[in-house]
Amino acid sequence: MDLTLLAWGDAGWGDQMALGALVTLAVAICAYALGIVVGAGLAAMKLSGLPPLRWIAQAYTTVIRGIPELLVIYLVFFGGGAALRAIASGMFGYEGYVDLPIFLTGTICIGASAGAYSAEVIRGAVLVVPKGQIEAAIAVGMTRRQRFWRVLVPQVARYALPGLGNIWQFTLKDTSLISVIGLVEIMRQAAIAAGSTKEPFTFYVVAALLYLGLTSLSNRGFLRAESWANRGVRRA
Repeated sequence: MDLTLLAWGDAGWGDQMALGALVTLAVAICAYALGIVVGAGLAAMKLSGLPPLRWIAQAYTTVIRGIPELLVIYLVFFGGGAALRAIASGMFGYEGYVDLPIFLTGTICIGASAGAYSAEVIRGAVLVVPKGQIEAAIAVGMTRRQRFWRVLVPQVARYALPGLGNIWQFTLKDTSLISVIGLVEIMRQAAIAAGSTKEPFTFYVVAALLYLGLTSLSNRGFLRAESWANRGVRRA
């Protein structure tokens, strides 16, 4: 294992690997935020009294959780580009090549998967909130909006936080899959460096350490968030 290959600047690949880690983190954050929004919407649809909404949400989560995430990436990458080209040709008469930006494609793909899993976590958290607290809020005259923001949302966030922490870890690691569409994140950069230097072991070990560092820091952050969210809560 030649550590001189990890020097910064023209002498090594250290700065490129660090840049790849930043790209990984940026994709993970954007995809996770998208997944939370999608998951909250799907959870609301599953808990609604309208059967069509429940069926749509159930179909989405079943399909996304039932197929490999790599296949989701290929479907969005190739299907999204084909759809854009069809729209450009049909509506604007543009016959050139049009494709989704790679960063946006990666965010959508990873976020779509995160949303399917987040939906079940959020739905379960909503069901755990004691109905008596909602009834008490109604009894003291809270409006629907007040009950949602002051009673439901804080408790759902507390109950969902451990599960959402796990989804963040999966999201962070799943960014490695988007290397197949050319986005230069940790895995793609490691592969480029390994091919250039003929030292694959060195760079894949570095990639593993970068992922481990990001997930470890994230885990500590979520543990602190859980401690903060559970302050004042009596434990059994």
